[in-house]
Amino acid sequence: MSNLLFVVIVGLSSMGAGLLGALSGLGGGVVIVPLLTIVFHVDIHYAIGASLVSVIATSSGAAAAYVREGFSNIRVGMFLEIATTSGALFGAWLTTIAPTAVIGLVFGLVLLYSAYVSLKQKHEVITDRLDALALRLKMKGDLPLPDGGDQQYVAQRVPVGFGLMWLAGLLSGLLGIGSGAVKVIAMDQAMRLPFKVSTTTSNFMIGVTAAASAGLYLRSGYLAPGLVMPVMLGVLAGSLAGSKLLVRAQVRTLKVVFSLLIIGMGIEMIVNSAMRF
Repeated sequence: MSNLLFVVIVGLSSMGAGLLGALSGLGGGVVIVPLLTIVFHVDIHYAIGASLVSVIATSSGAAAAYVREGFSNIRVGMFLEIATTSGALFGAWLTTIAPTAVIGLVFGLVLLYSAYVSLKQKHEVITDRLDALALRLKMKGDLPLPDGGDQQYVAQRVPVGFGLMWLAGLLSGLLGIGSGAVKVIAMDQAMRLPFKVSTTTSNFMIGVTAAASAGLYLRSGYLAPGLVMPVMLGVLAGSLAGSKLLVRAQVRTLKVVFSLLIIGMGIEMIVNSAMRF
């Protein structure tokens, strides 16, 4: 296969990954890494590096719109970034010493978990119950409602959410994904933030977390321009298309299709990794 043909095929495949990621709400990172390693036989370290750059690009574009519309809570996001960034740096360091088979096995398990989260029906819980630590940190806000009003909310169980965010950062740095599923769970289920606030704030945080670990991949030489550029541009184009289709699409059906896809990829990565031990 010529270099030009490889770049074109990778770009188109990444566009499909970005489309699926945007429609499912889990991001394209969970598809990019297994796609590159299984289909194109790219070393998993280079695949993770390319995925991280694509996560930064897609997050930056969507985050600006969510902040402008008033959904993202910047104060909550910046505080929790302390946990995710430190976890991402630790995870990126682990990647440099961990065997490829171990990384692939962990990634396969994360894929299966992401499929479960994507299929699980989410129940929004909004509360304005006073929480002493959250109030001291001013982790509260107003959620814009469709009728033009606002719904007040206050974060709950901040230490639990902080710990889950560190785990999300660890997975991001180790596996090259945004780990949005873990971040949304931490804010939606543990901290009891409104679901729209959780998803949009998570999107804002994903890019910062990925940027922290991408620097280590760059220093280690795992960012190959010939791979990073088509992946980044493809995922970005797919994500933009997915955000437009999401308004009209049957999201539940799309999540089922996406989950079945990554379940297959997860099982294949686990099997391939187990054979290397």
